[in-house]
Amino acid sequence: MKTLDQIHAEILAETRKDTAKVSPVESWNPALSGDMDLRITREGQWIHQGDPIRREALVKVFSSILKKEGDDYFLVTPVEKWRIQVEDAPFSVVKVEVMQRDGVQVLVFSTSVGDKVAAGPDHPLRVVVNAKGEPSPYLAIRGGMEGLINRPVFYELVGLAEPGPEKNKAVQGVYSLGAFFPLE
Repeated sequence: MKTLDQIHAEILAETRKDTAKVSPVESWNPALSGDMDLRITREGQWIHQGDPIRREALVKVFSSILKKEGDDYFLVTPVEKWRIQVEDAPFSVVKVEVMQRDGVQVLVFSTSVGDKVAAGPDHPLRVVVNAKGEPSPYLAIRGGMEGLINRPVFYELVGLAEPGPEKNKAVQGVYSLGAFFPLE
């Protein structure tokens, strides 16, 4: 029987080969070049100077040089750093795959720009409920950045929900890599 660490390492190796290539932005720290008229909408659309970027390949390249510092987002290279605006989360989670490994459930999520992430202690899932009672589910993707889980994927998660580990609380959620994530 494999340990959770072994299962996590196995899933991580599989998702990395399928994931988009990401530049080593954490090691790039140039001075601020300025603000760019680029915005990522809550729905995950990239808008440059008021027009949507329609070339998927360009969006993928930009997402590979995206970095978060504090509450700000930047496109960085070794010599340039441009601040951009992000309405909610910079990534949009568009798919979930449910896997079973040695009796352990693993939820592997895909973003619209090609990232694959297995939810677990290193990539937690959280749900924020607004004043109207509407949920906004997020998944930690990389570098302190999250992805907003789209509604159809969230409904899939709700369909997988089960009671949490605390018997005295009626909290529903999902398990992935041995961790429980409440959906309410």
